[in-house]
Parts: sequence; structure tokens; C-alpha cells
Amino acid sequence: MPSTNKRISIAELAAQLGLSTSTVSRGLSDHPSISEATKARVRQLAQELNYLPNSLAAALRKGRSNTVGVIVPHINGYFFPAVMNGIEKIASRAGFNVMMCQSNEDIRRERQNVEALLASQVEGILVSVSKGTDQDLSHFRQVQQQGTPLIFFDRMPDLPGSTAVVLDDHLGAYEAVAHLIRQGCRRIAHFAGPQHLNTSRNRLLGYQAALEAHGLPFDERLVYSLPRSNQESGRDGMDYLMGLAERPDAVFTAYAFPAVGALEVLESHRIRVPQDFAIACFSNEPFTTMTHPRLTAVDQRGEQMGETAVNLLLQILKRTPNYSPPRIVLKPQLMLRESSLFGQENPVVQREF
Repeated sequence: MPSTNKRISIAELAAQLGLSTSTVSRGLSDHPSISEATKARVRQLAQELNYLPNSLAAALRKGRSNTVGVIVPHINGYFFPAVMNGIEKIASRAGFNVMMCQSNEDIRRERQNVEALLASQVEGILVSVSKGTDQDLSHFRQVQQQGTPLIFFDRMPDLPGSTAVVLDDHLGAYEAVAHLIRQGCRRIAHFAGPQHLNTSRNRLLGYQAALEAHGLPFDERLVYSLPRSNQESGRDGMDYLMGLAERPDAVFTAYAFPAVGALEVLESHRIRVPQDFAIACFSNEPFTTMTHPRLTAVDQRGEQMGETAVNLLLQILKRTPNYSPPRIVLKPQLMLRESSLFGQENPVVQREF
């Protein structure tokens, strides 16, 4: 008996059956030129030996893999798993498999991911860039030059001719801050993410635009740059705000985890939320409904983003080589909860805009 750890090849099946590899291959694929008796022999031995076809080798022969490659920065939290769920749902319906890679926020890993997906002859690559992605975009240019469809989602680099599915982060931030202003807040701080990322940059710009539109001054001292998008950074940021001579009365955070850290510090200072200090954040993580008080958050529509990215890829695969795909911008949702509601606005489940 063969070792259970050894993968059986077509050549080994052919040798045991006394047939050519081409005959065995055609027998496994139910080719009409092979007799039913021979097909039955081939299938029986393949089943006995637990033979599995080499799908990559088949893809190399056919020039098609029916596989979509996906690169995400990480699968922590809620957003990227939600995107993956949307990607896999639509891809599966269309008869495609999904090969997922993680860059772990490392551009070197991201380049390796791109190489692995190209070597696997994927039909297209969907990618959200890492925090470490810089001006060297040669790995993405290589994808374009090889003619493999490339679609960015959520985070995207400044790459000419690129296709993307993104959220209107500017609008989401604007509406969150405008909501705080409607609640009576006048000195609103911001915990900002890395500004080389389009998502964080647009959230800061949306924050600034909301202040300007409502006649409030922009104060650089109220912007705290998050070294990481975690709870500890939120605690550090709130400690910084508490040390200001003139404290703010609200904060809008670019991510959800820092908002939890901010809540902890406010509680330790016995500052009431939202009566004395209001909080709103980006990213509608499930835990935002489990804090006390529950956190007002901008929902990124992760599953819809994944579905839209795959549907766009399917359109590209069906179009002519000169087809110029659009850049799709999704509208966010503001989920109003107790961390920012004083009573002037109804505590509705969500606000669409």
C-alpha cells in the first residue's frame, strides 16, 4: 500500500494499470474516446489510491485556473473577514475558487503574495495594500504588464490606470463629525491613522471639512496620530487630550479599537459619556455594540465591498481587452448609538447618506 502522506500521480496510476498517462487522463475526464470498461478501471484504482487531480498542473495546461487571488493586510477584527465573506460568496456562485494571502502589513510579504498568485495563474487579483506599501509599486505594475486583472479594495496605492472598489471615507468622517456638532460638541478631537494610506487620509480630511462647514476652527493640537490602531493607542491618545489646558468635548477616532481605549481613560477620570464627552469612531466592529455606552460608528460595508470587487472582476473577464473598468465608491452608514447621543437626534439604528 502507498504511504498516506504521498500524493499519487497520473504516471503511477498509468503504471499500475498498464496504460499510457494520456489514456488515464482522458479516462478520468470522461473523454468519449475511452471505453467505458477502461474508464471504470481507471476510476476504481483512483478511488482506491485516493488520487487527487493536480489542479495547478491542469491550469497550466489550459491557461485558466478558475481561481481568484486575494491579498489582505490581516484577518483580525471584523472588516476584512466580512470582505472575504463577500468575495467567496460571489466567486463561488460564478464557479471560481478563492486563494487568500495575508501580507501582515509587510510590503515584502505583499510582493511574495503577488508572485505566488501570478505563478498560480489566477484569473485576477484583489488586493488591499499593506501599511508598509511605499512608492515602489513594481509588483503591482508587473501584474498590469502581464495582463492579469488587478482590483484594489479599501486601501489603494497611487497607481495610474488602477481599478478600485473603495468606501467614501471622507463622507463617512464628515457625517460622523457633523453628527457630533449637531449634538452640541464644539471642540472635537481626532485620532488619526497613517496619512500615507488613502483611508486614514480621507478620514482626516472629512473631519477637517466638517469643522469648516460648521464654522468651527481646526486646531492641530486636537489631532493625535495613532502609532497603531489598537486599544492601547486609544488610551495614550486620551491621556494626551486630558493633559491639554483646554480639553476637548468629543473625539472622532479613525478606527474602533482606539475608541475603546479612550472610553477606559474617560471612565478612570469619572467623565461621563456622552453627557460630558462624546465619542464616534470609524469601523462598525461587533464589539462597538457591547461597550458601555455602545459606540456610534461608521459602517464600512465590508461584505458589499467584497461582492462588488468580485462582480467587477467578472465584468472585466467578459469584456474586450480595451475595456476600461470604473472606480466604484460605496456609501458608508453612520450607526448612531449612546456614546454620542444627547437627545437632540433620535437614536435610530442607522443613518444613510
